[in-house]
Amino acid sequence: MQAWRVHRNGEPSEVMRLEETDRPTPGDGQVLVEVLAANINFPDALLCRGQYQVRPPLPFTPGVEICGRVADGRRVLATPALPNGGFAEYVVADEAALLPAPETLDDAEAAALHIGYQTGWFGLHRRAHLRAGETLLVHAAAGGVGSAAVQLGKAAGATVIGVVGGPEKAETATALGCDLVIDRHGEDIVAAVKEATDGRGADVVYDPVGGDAYAKSVKCIAFEGRVVVVGFASGVIPAPALNHALVKNYSIVGLHWGLYNTKDPTAVRGCHDELTRLAAQGAIKPLISERVELAGAAAAVQRVADGTSTGRIVVLPSGAAR
Repeated sequence: MQAWRVHRNGEPSEVMRLEETDRPTPGDGQVLVEVLAANINFPDALLCRGQYQVRPPLPFTPGVEICGRVADGRRVLATPALPNGGFAEYVVADEAALLPAPETLDDAEAAALHIGYQTGWFGLHRRAHLRAGETLLVHAAAGGVGSAAVQLGKAAGATVIGVVGGPEKAETATALGCDLVIDRHGEDIVAAVKEATDGRGADVVYDPVGGDAYAKSVKCIAFEGRVVVVGFASGVIPAPALNHALVKNYSIVGLHWGLYNTKDPTAVRGCHDELTRLAAQGAIKPLISERVELAGAAAAVQRVADGTSTGRIVVLPSGAAR
């Protein structure tokens, strides 16, 4: 089969190589899955760089979530077992962790429903306890993780303020349903949030960026606000001033979705049922900006790494992109 493999760490476009290799062999409790679509996530770039919290042995295939088909014909969502990731024609995955692909979504949309939307749902509902009528501030609102949070926030009845970088991404965030879009390249985030909330600030901040995004967020956080720390796409990990959190009476909560797979898998399945219901209602739908064939995966991962993409880029089998 064909698979993208990384033999040394570095930038995705430089270290990913498309090769012929053997199909992976399922171990105990695993199943072979034919890849129908593989969604690109920022962690795929971090894996290539050797900067992710999981460092598979070299060589490995990136690709942390897929929509695929198992031997009995079922269409499923899976997180492939590294080092045999999803940018390949076949993967192996833990059978117990397979989830049914929602019938209302095509292969590319289904592949993008899993990690980003699960992260958003757990972050907003389990960690931040977002309530209808509250104001949600989402950083990188036009990106893969941010766009999911925007849709989930609107589905929960929140007023959503999206922060983006540039006019094209502002248009995307508006189309996603943001009530207000702030272009960080030319607008003052703190002033805009305070003006939009009559000085109260944001009740919940969803931050997959870190760095300056976090610093601005805590300057416009509401009384009893909650900052959900999702990731550090900026490359800068903030050092929170806990005295500031004390004086302004807000909470800083971390969200590591992967832990739920091992600590509370029942909650993961319950979340998937809720996401499937919301997708069937049309309340959420992954924003697929590009569908690329397997041969274009390395360049696409690099675009995600560089932060130039909007929504989700999904890798499809050769001849399937449209």
